[in-house]
Amino acid sequence: MTVRKSIFWLHLAAGLTAGLVVAVMSFTGTALAFEHEIIARVERDALRVTPPPVNAPRLPVSELIKHARLAEPNSRPTAVTVSSDPAQVVLVAFGREATLYVDPYSGAIREQGAKKWRAFFRLMEGWHRFLGRGGDQRALGKAVTGACNAAFLFLALSGLILWWPRKWRTKGLKRSLWFLRDASGRARDWNWHNVIGFWSAPILLILTATGVVLSYRWTNDLVYRATGSPVPVQQGPANPGPPAIASVPVPGTEGPLGPDALLAAARQISPRWEVLTLLLSDPRGQGRDPRPAGEIRPAAGQVGGKNPVTPPAVIMVKESGVGPRFSRTTLTLDPFSAELLRRDGYADGSLGRRVRTWIRFLHTGEALGPVGQLFAALASLGACFLVYTGFALSWRRFFLKKEEKTAPAPAA
Repeated sequence: MTVRKSIFWLHLAAGLTAGLVVAVMSFTGTALAFEHEIIARVERDALRVTPPPVNAPRLPVSELIKHARLAEPNSRPTAVTVSSDPAQVVLVAFGREATLYVDPYSGAIREQGAKKWRAFFRLMEGWHRFLGRGGDQRALGKAVTGACNAAFLFLALSGLILWWPRKWRTKGLKRSLWFLRDASGRARDWNWHNVIGFWSAPILLILTATGVVLSYRWTNDLVYRATGSPVPVQQGPANPGPPAIASVPVPGTEGPLGPDALLAAARQISPRWEVLTLLLSDPRGQGRDPRPAGEIRPAAGQVGGKNPVTPPAVIMVKESGVGPRFSRTTLTLDPFSAELLRRDGYADGSLGRRVRTWIRFLHTGEALGPVGQLFAALASLGACFLVYTGFALSWRRFFLKKEEKTAPAPAA
């Protein structure tokens, strides 16, 4: 058996084994390509407030958080987002379950306008990452999608090898580079499989290779080692950030600063800010004080005879004209003095961390803006047709030929 035939049979086996899961990931990837843009478009009215008069006073952020907590009494806020645009609402997030839009001037809660779209995208993301599994079965779903994504990477590479013509002729190249109008049956499936595979292969290689890095810890760590960067000790595939700073001991009897003072300090540290997001508590309820920032904690020695500690304040900053379009800066502040403890921006990270950040946004196409997202969506849609034509060609190879051989010969 020649090398080309060996690659063909491996390509066929991988396609038949992982094809259905690849189709699911490709379809959901197409649907998720413009998730943020679609939601922003649908909610453009809910996100804006009536332009206020000049120098109109805004309610304190702590007051806006109280309004949001009254609307969600059974949940606790995990983050508050403030925009430099005076006509933009303030977002108060309650984990992944809900995000409330609060009018910064009146405190009124504005209803979201894209609940069905959000539910649709959550469904698509669940199938894309976990095959729709939930609870304890999420790990199994993630393992299956990770393995099938690796198989898809092999399919893209081997497909390019099989596409490579043995003899470069104009007629043969035309059949492999563009669609034939008069083709039908097996010829049509072969033509579609080759043409779509060729034009989408470069993008699919990027999407699947970055997906492998996002799926496995060892490939994630390999990015750091290959760039000569230290591997973060507490690094996980979904979190390229550095380990958190330890909690800060309570210096006296007063509680930590409120959200308004912390956000004001962030504005001074990053004068070119566009969006500030203050983390109030961990969305999973782990590792941070369950009470939001600005709420008075017990003084030293008042809890079980032990000196309490308070986690540092963490603020995510989107700045104008700083780094790539997807870059964000993380400010870690002392919760009592608002002193800057650490600044983690795109330029502050190691080469491995910068590469890892690019990998994250290349996977969705967001690294290159709307054009990149469009190419990612088209390549993912093309992958759905690759699965269909691949199964169709396999059916004709293994079943239709047998039927033709066993069928009686027509009468003369």
